[in-house]
Amino acid sequence: MDSLDKRAIVIGGSLAGLFAGTLLRSIGWQVDIYERSAHDLDSRGGGIVLQDEVVIALKKAGIATDELGVDAIERYYLSAEGDIDKMAMRQTLTSWNILYTLMRRHFPDEHYHQGKVLKAVKSETNNSDNIKNSPKVTAIFVDGSHDTADLLIGADGPNSTVRKQLLPNYTPEYAGYIAYRGLVDEGNLQPEFANIFTERFVFYSFPNSQILAYLIPGENESLVVGKRRFNWVWYVNYDQQTELPNILTDKKGRQRTHSIPPGMIAPKVEEAMRDYANNRLVAPFKALVAATEEPFVQSILDLAVPQMAFDRIALVGDASFIPRPHTTASTAKAAANAIALVEALLAHNNTVPEALKHWEINQLEYGKRLYQHGRNLGIRSQFSYGKERI
Repeated sequence: MDSLDKRAIVIGGSLAGLFAGTLLRSIGWQVDIYERSAHDLDSRGGGIVLQDEVVIALKKAGIATDELGVDAIERYYLSAEGDIDKMAMRQTLTSWNILYTLMRRHFPDEHYHQGKVLKAVKSETNNSDNIKNSPKVTAIFVDGSHDTADLLIGADGPNSTVRKQLLPNYTPEYAGYIAYRGLVDEGNLQPEFANIFTERFVFYSFPNSQILAYLIPGENESLVVGKRRFNWVWYVNYDQQTELPNILTDKKGRQRTHSIPPGMIAPKVEEAMRDYANNRLVAPFKALVAATEEPFVQSILDLAVPQMAFDRIALVGDASFIPRPHTTASTAKAAANAIALVEALLAHNNTVPEALKHWEINQLEYGKRLYQHGRNLGIRSQFSYGKERI
């Protein structure tokens, strides 16, 4: 599509920002993405259950979707007694890295700015018809630079600087449990256990805890058999006051806010996690955790906002609502926010305030629905027997 005389600033260069940026470009907008990290966002996290919204967003952006992940044909529910309940369900399992790499490759380097930390946003409201199409929102960065455009997207995640300025009383809240996570190269797991996890989405639950696993693409996006990776996620309860600070203190003694990346978990925390796995998990998952060289951890958060549109500013992805991972919907929601945004802009002749006002109605309802669904799933998984680890 031909370029319009319309510009957007996207704050946050992860998946939500790239969905917004690539889709805005697909309808002719000029877009600049500003990412606070000075480095490429590689190797962040593990698996993602591929949802329709993600595929639709990629197709709209002109990105090929034929080899996005690994197919699972059924679900296994393991029991402590060794039984397996089976349920046919085809799903495609992909990885954060694949989606990020595909979109990052598709977005022009000269318009993706790294090491840019947002200080503030400034929106100038003026309803005069003769200047209504003039740029009206400015991003100010800590290095003293600034950029002005017609639209600003806050896609800067749970700790969103954009949201903190617009909705200072709304911050993510700890849900009462964390997720240990890990990746294991396909060839590093004993065949008897690898067979259980291959082409399947596998679960094991015990009181107040659940672990799951599935295959995802391997290094360099490989889908070659033997070169893929097993991805696992284990939900474990920890008290916010007495235990969580210890879990989120990394091996260098730094207190993290919500997560610790691979290779940085404190040795005593990792040792305790592995001991707990040996004591409580069934053999296939016990072997999977044991084979994990660098586990990582993230706290499970809740966030719901009452507003997503602010004249010429929109909050998308985890900057607005954080659905718990049981919904497998966080990435899909970011994609859906971006799809609906460009559709609203097209429907309203790219008149930003009017488009955002209409866009917000359904996106707020969508976010609230996912938020509540995730809470319900989390309560059932983690708190059916109180709040303690068992």
